[in-house]
Order: sequence, then C-alpha cells, then structure tokens
Amino acid sequence: MSDDQLSQLFEQVRQGALSVEQAVVQFQEQAPLKTGALASASIDLDRSTRCGYPEVVFCEGKTSASLVEIFTLLLEAKQRCLGTRISEEQAEVVLKQFPQAIYNQTARTIRIPEKDAAFDEELISGKIAVLTAGTSDRPVAEEAIETLIWMGYEPDFIVDVGVAGPHRLQEQLPRIQNVSAIIVAAGMEGALPSVVGGWVSCPVIAVPTSVGYGASLGGMAALLGMLNSCAANVTVVNINAGFKAGFIAGLIADQNQKTS
Repeated sequence: MSDDQLSQLFEQVRQGALSVEQAVVQFQEQAPLKTGALASASIDLDRSTRCGYPEVVFCEGKTSASLVEIFTLLLEAKQRCLGTRISEEQAEVVLKQFPQAIYNQTARTIRIPEKDAAFDEELISGKIAVLTAGTSDRPVAEEAIETLIWMGYEPDFIVDVGVAGPHRLQEQLPRIQNVSAIIVAAGMEGALPSVVGGWVSCPVIAVPTSVGYGASLGGMAALLGMLNSCAANVTVVNINAGFKAGFIAGLIADQNQKTS
C-alpha cells in the first residue's frame, strides 16, 4: 500500500466513511505479505494475521540445521513455534540451540515459546477433551494435545475408553458433556467416535490411527468406519493426523470464546 493510499484510508476513517474494522481489512488485503526467505525454506510470517496462528513446521525430511534456521526466523518475528513429526536426533540439535523448547518424545513434537513468554502458564482449560480408544493411540492424541497447548488450551485427556469396555466411557461422561469440541483417536475398527457422538452435543473430531492387525490396513479400516459414522456430529481427519485434529478443535474453541 502506497503512502497516498494509506492517507486516503486514514481520511476515510476520519470522515466516518469507513469504520476502523473496515480499514484494517482493507489494509490487510493490500499490504504485501511478509515472507522469511531462507536457503532451505520460505517462511510465511503473515499466517498468524490471516489465519490466527503462525506457521507450523513439519520436521520430517528436513535437516536439523534447517529446523534451527526456521525456528530462529520465527522467533525473531515474535512467533511461538510448533514443530511436528520431529525425530529424537533433530530434537537433540534444536534443544541445544533453544533450551527453552519443550520436546514431547511420544507426540514427536517440539514447542518453543517466544523469549520471556509464558503462554504455557496461561492456558484455557475446560473447553476441549481428547480421548483415546486404547493406550496405543496415545502418540497421535498427544500430538493433538501439544497442538492445543501451543494454541493456548489445556485439554482434558482421557485415555483407554474404547468400545471393548463400554462402561469405561460411561464413567467419564461428566468430563465430556460440557466442552466445545472432542477429539477421539482410535484404531482397529474406529468405532469410538460414533459412540462418543451419541452422548454429546458438540463437534467430535475423529482421528483414525494406524493401530490394528492386518485387515486394519494401516488405519484405512478405522478411517472408512469413521467416514461412515451415523453420528451426525462426527467429522474425520486423516490417518494419524493429530495435529490437524488439534488445530480444528482449537479453532472451534476460539469461535465459542468469541461468541460467549
């Protein structure tokens, strides 16, 4: 946006022809996007403005040196960092460079707060629940949890309430009936999200996991079962996509926060 265009925009606000909110939208639409160019990547530094949250780094396939460069650039831009699918070797290098980082070996994630930021101490609780059918589904569920913590939410984590022991879910119903969204990670036949959906009035985000014997086809059986759910409030993300489930649940909670 040129100086003349900016002056005209301010003048329209001064005269009452545009509200402040309308002017902000126009400025954002015409402002050049900020990009951090590195030898190995082009980082979207405007994503938090457009989408509410900064760019997330998919670590698999990247070198450790590249990850350090990317996280450095994001932190310099005052953005808190989340990396998914990070290996132990990559995490070791990143932790040496950023000792404030939080590495979750089970989830294969790493979070790096801004310097001196304490967003982990100001989490909103009671808005989202994360359930697993079995303990084998925990890595995927924990990826969702780390994503939600990065977004500012502390989910209620309920483990091992699969359909093989239906009484276990019933015992936990008070914990899931007043939340904004529920994430359910399940492998095998993937039945748990449908059962959960029949007990609650909020969106249920089903995550098929690659847990099961041969006919589970690496999570395809659970995926197809969840896609065919007769519970109207169940929606489905990709196999093992804990990050995607967490992000969507966080956005739902955000919208509920704005409404309330």
